[in-house]
Amino acid sequence: MKRIVILTGAGISRESGLETFRDEGGVWSQVKLEDVCSPEGFVRDPAMVDAFYNKRRRELLGVSPNAAHQALAELEAAYSEEPEDAFLLVTQNIDDLHERGGSRAPVHMHGELLRLRCMNCGATPEWTGDCDRTTRCPACREMTLRPDVVWFGEMPLQMERILRALRCCEVFVAIGTSATVYPAAGFVQEASGHAHTIELNLVPSGAAAMFDEGDYGAATKVVPRFVRDFLAA
Repeated sequence: MKRIVILTGAGISRESGLETFRDEGGVWSQVKLEDVCSPEGFVRDPAMVDAFYNKRRRELLGVSPNAAHQALAELEAAYSEEPEDAFLLVTQNIDDLHERGGSRAPVHMHGELLRLRCMNCGATPEWTGDCDRTTRCPACREMTLRPDVVWFGEMPLQMERILRALRCCEVFVAIGTSATVYPAAGFVQEASGHAHTIELNLVPSGAAAMFDEGDYGAATKVVPRFVRDFLAA
């Protein structure tokens, strides 16, 4: 089977009931991203940041994966006999809907909402409840926990692995992304020239012209259709 890299963004989780960030009426129209999604904002008002992510965590626990997440898990399962590096699912999302939909090991390049990170000992415990400035790290007992997410100005995770996969893949698919947040917005350029590139989105993104083809509509429609056609080819 062809080596494939898949990138997912907020659009794939929209139909599960999670708010997107950059769309009209999205999260960034309600709060200032520099207040809740930057190291400086955390230093300035950690209680505000805690409250923001506590709300996101509670919302996540109330939704379920949808047909698009499940279709990608089906595609991954079809690669079970292939070399480990033949399939890579990368997500910009900090939710766990890919895992709950059946995906085994998606790369969360922006971190995970259901984990905290200790700034004292580096532990990253799983976390489903609220966190505030009195919450102690389970490992070192210090009150030095923050969300285990990548904030603006911080380096996305596992970039070497992602870029290595992009440079040797034969197919690159971007699903539900705005194509405005780098470095992920540049992934299509990394894959172009040697890989067939496909955009699956509600509407064409600002980078749609850079893709070899696109299919537009609800993720729960276009993603299962792509997987079905890909596996039948």
